[in-house]
Amino acid sequence: MTYRRWFVVGAAFALIGALVAAFAIFYGNFSPRGYVEDRYTRASGQDIGREAIAYTSYKSPSHVAAEVTKAWKPADQFVDGSGVYLRYDDDSVVILPAAAGSLILLEGVSTAYPRYHSTVGNSWGWGRGSTVRGGGPGSGK
Repeated sequence: MTYRRWFVVGAAFALIGALVAAFAIFYGNFSPRGYVEDRYTRASGQDIGREAIAYTSYKSPSHVAAEVTKAWKPADQFVDGSGVYLRYDDDSVVILPAAAGSLILLEGVSTAYPRYHSTVGNSWGWGRGSTVRGGGPGSGK
């Protein structure tokens, strides 16, 4: 009788764990890309080739940037009058002003950096979650 009881309790915990995992997979945001895809309106007509996937929001670029950076801290960020440029490990989120809110462009860093280099210059550091300089004693010298 004792083994049967533990089996039932173990099966119940396994079922609860499976339900939580399924919920996380279907409704979770595991990247800044997933966050943008889940919260903003897809605008395929404003894509830039196959590299930069477009979304829109009725909110201002600064408001959208605040939402995204609150959920996902960028490795680097550049802000000027042309927009907000967020760099993550593998992705970039570029938020530009539009007539009625914002245009949000998702793009891999490898294609975004050459596209926006004239704007961000050397502001976007390289490396996973770090800037160009930094590290330990003697690094970057």
